Amino acid sequence: MLKIVRLRGESLSPEFQPGDYVLLWTGKRSRRAIREGDVIVFRQAAYGTMIKRVQQIEPESGWLHVRGTHPHSVDSNRFGPIHPEEVIGKVIAHLRRPREEINQS
Repeated sequence: MLKIVRLRGESLSPEFQPGDYVLLWTGKRSRRAIREGDVIVFRQAAYGTMIKRVQQIEPESGWLHVRGTHPHSVDSNRFGPIHPEEVIGKVIAHLRRPREEINQS
């Protein structure tokens, strides 16, 4: 299945900005297709829904270490690896919001 999500935070800025949209591939097959370097959206108990880049996948367990690119991003360095079942979907397309909308905000 596919799902569209609008971004709110600056976790992966400057590449992904608040107001941008991402198209997710969701479901169990999408979780099995995750590779290092992919961008995923997931639920993290203490922080809610998040978007991060997969930095490392533990070979034996499949747990994912994720990283943000913003200097103040909260990621696996703070909350540890995430279980694949927490993944909502893998980003397969990034739709930037129009520049004129950015300038008017």
